[in-house]
Parts: sequence; structure tokens; C-alpha cells
Amino acid sequence: MAAERAGSAGAAGSEGSAGAAGSAAGSAGSAGAAGFAGFVHHACLYASDAEFLAMAVPFVRDGLAAGEPVLAATTPANIELLREALGESAHHLDTAETAYFGRRPVDRVSAFLRYHERRTRPGRRTRVIAEPLWAGRSARQIAEWKRMESGLNVLLAGLPVWMVCPYDTRVVPGDVAEAAMATHPVRLDGRRQAPCASYTDPAVYAAGVGAKGLGAASCAPPHALRAGPTSDAAVLRRAARERAAAAGLTADRLALAELAAHEAAAYLLAPEGALVTLCAWEEPGAVVYELRRPEPGEGRVGPGGGRMGPGGSCAGPSGGRMGPDAAVPPFAGYRPPAPPGEPHGAEDGLWLARTLGDSLEVRARGPETVLTLRIAGPGDAERL
Repeated sequence: MAAERAGSAGAAGSEGSAGAAGSAAGSAGSAGAAGFAGFVHHACLYASDAEFLAMAVPFVRDGLAAGEPVLAATTPANIELLREALGESAHHLDTAETAYFGRRPVDRVSAFLRYHERRTRPGRRTRVIAEPLWAGRSARQIAEWKRMESGLNVLLAGLPVWMVCPYDTRVVPGDVAEAAMATHPVRLDGRRQAPCASYTDPAVYAAGVGAKGLGAASCAPPHALRAGPTSDAAVLRRAARERAAAAGLTADRLALAELAAHEAAAYLLAPEGALVTLCAWEEPGAVVYELRRPEPGEGRVGPGGGRMGPGGSCAGPSGGRMGPDAAVPPFAGYRPPAPPGEPHGAEDGLWLARTLGDSLEVRARGPETVLTLRIAGPGDAERL
């Protein structure tokens, strides 16, 4: 399974992916990623249709000529430009409108894995043009997508995938274009490749985006419902349901909110002796659950088998070495569960929480690990 192969490489951290892609810099065309079995991740900053095509046309043509599956997940305008430029070859290109190819980061990762698993060919690399959609997103959503772009270097590290992420500098914010150079090991301009000098280890980058874009301090209001600290997931689940019901969620939506909070709490409670505190409140458009777990000192085994190091750092299966006091890997819960009949993964419940919620943030706050889960409120018309 694609997710399983990616997972086996995730434990090695981000160095393998960055190193493979970085060593390809300077070469051109299909040779630019040849000889590397793992994930190759490039950014392409373009300021005109011609600059987009200068990258996309040779990338697609070289892939199709090599018998590789090629996907272009980009804007409808870019898909039309690319089809016109490819001519008859366009019949062999897979396309997806990027706005619907994974609405949220967790969906996006699943979409990449599903595509690779369906279309992979023995001895062939899968090529993907994957243009994120930035326009109209909130600051919180932009921070989450930046984290995902960085996390792909870990989450897909074991897969033979060459991904190019285009950024249209005519419309993307300046900080997003700058982030592209920090979340991709290599920049691709036409056929020319160059290492990104500001590329940052994904675990380090995720921690920085969390502190700047998502807030480091608790935002729980004084009237928030509090439960715990406790080792009993049922206590936390009842509190989560009570607060969601008070906010106006009913029927299936109430049950799903309760389930999402329970899965997040159960993940934090997995280590022996763990205690979790839940704070729950309503804000415009969302029910918010903040789950906090104090972290003991060095020598502790974290969720998923990562052993805590001096000062609480952790080498986890989904994000390389963690920063101080962070027991949960920053990209935990992004990979979908294995198919029925295969072994249950330690992060399956966290993936379910991410999928059922609007967002789930993982960060360290002093000596605590904090998960902040947001569930769509009763006024969300998408779910009415």
C-alpha cells in the first residue's frame, strides 16, 4: 500500500527526501529526478502563463514519454493552457481542478496517496503538478497549508513521486511565495533546477509556523467547559458531547463531534500513565476542543513508538526529530488508515479526528503537548 510505503520512510525523518531532491539540482528534464527512489519535491514560482508552461510542458512530456503516470492538479485556466500546448499528448494526461483535489490538508495528502496507488506502474516514477490554492484562505488556513507543504517531504518520503508545486506570484501573498522556498528543497524554473537556500527541516518549520500563525498561548475563555486531568477517555468524551450539544449540534453532527474529540483524546492517552485535560468552548462558526497532556522528562516513549530524547525531543514516525517537549509528531494523523485486514496504525484515530474536524493543530506549549480541534458549528450551511 502506498501509505504504508510512505510510512516506512517517514521514520527516517526529512533528511532523505531533501537530500535526494537537493542532489538533483542543476540537472534538467526527466534526468532531473532519475536514479532516486524516494520523493522529490520542487517549487515553481511563475509570473506569467509562459513561465508556467515553460515548466509544465517539458515536465509532462518527459513523463509521458517515459511511460510514467502524470497528474496536473492546478487551476482550470492552467489545465486549458497545458492541454492546448500538449496537443494530442493531452489525452494521456490526468487532470484535477486543484480547488477540489483535497479541500483541506488531510484530504490533500489522502488524494495524493490514492492517485499514486491507483496509477503507479512498476519501475516508473509518478509525476504530479500540485498547485495549492491560496486565494481567499484565512490566516489560520494558510498556516495549516504551509505546514502541509513542508510535511509532504516526510509524509511521502518513501514513494517514487516527483512533485512540482507551482506558485503564481501574480496572486499569491508575498509570505506564501517566501514559504515556498522554505518548504521545498529545490526550485524549478523551466528545466533549470536550483537548491532552495532557505529550505528548512519540516519538523522545525512546522514548529515555527505553529508559533507564528497559530498562536502559542491557550485561547480558552474563562467560561470554557473543563474536564480532567484524567486518564479516562469516557470522561473527556462525555464533556465533549455536552459542550457540542450546548452549542446546538444535533443528531449525526453531534455524534461526529463527540467521536472526533474522543479519538484525539484517546491518541494522547495511549502512553501508560498519561493524563489529559479538555477545555471546550464555542466561537463563531466552530466548537473548539483543546486537549492538553503534560510531558514527563527524558526517556519517555512517545505515541507511535518514538522515544523521547533529552529535554523531551522525539523521533516520531511522522516527522523526524521533534522540538523540545513535543511528544506528538507535527504531521501525525495525515496518512489514511490501512485497508481492512491490515494492522491498525497508532495514528488512525488522529487521522479520523482530522477528517471529521475543520482543523487539528499540534504544538508544544512549555511542558505540555496541546491538540486544538475545531469542529464546524451549527451555522455551517455546508453541513446543514
